[in-house]
Amino acid sequence: MTPNPAYVQALRESVRSAPYPNLIGMTIASLEFDRCRIDLELGEKHLQPFGIVHGGVLATLIDTATFWAGFMRLPEDAGLVNVDLKLNYLKAVVGGRLRVEGECLRAGRQISYTTASVYDAAGELVAHGTSTLMALPGKGLKLGVPKFL
Repeated sequence: MTPNPAYVQALRESVRSAPYPNLIGMTIASLEFDRCRIDLELGEKHLQPFGIVHGGVLATLIDTATFWAGFMRLPEDAGLVNVDLKLNYLKAVVGGRLRVEGECLRAGRQISYTTASVYDAAGELVAHGTSTLMALPGKGLKLGVPKFL
């Protein structure tokens, strides 16, 4: 099966305009089978009191990238939920742009295993995480266009 570009675009717009992603300011830059990229331009709202990016921002980015990396292989009528999320903070970040690369290492009918890495503007790894995801039959997105061509 081939992902429908119109579906991918509708999904990206749906995520961009959803309340929490909009609040954080993250966007799905690319989405395909087993991979995705999330981008975030950092601002003052992302900082904790010591002037560095809050760990919750990095956790959100890893959570989001692992989720979408596992999503495209699902049947059109299925949704997805995290079973666990594990991450490591590797370097403090104070500003700039973050790029998050998500990859599905194993896509299963019910359980998938994904990973994500967060890079700063200089391309340095600042955080890394993994997630186990569970498919939810009957909980697919209704975007008005077919998921696959």
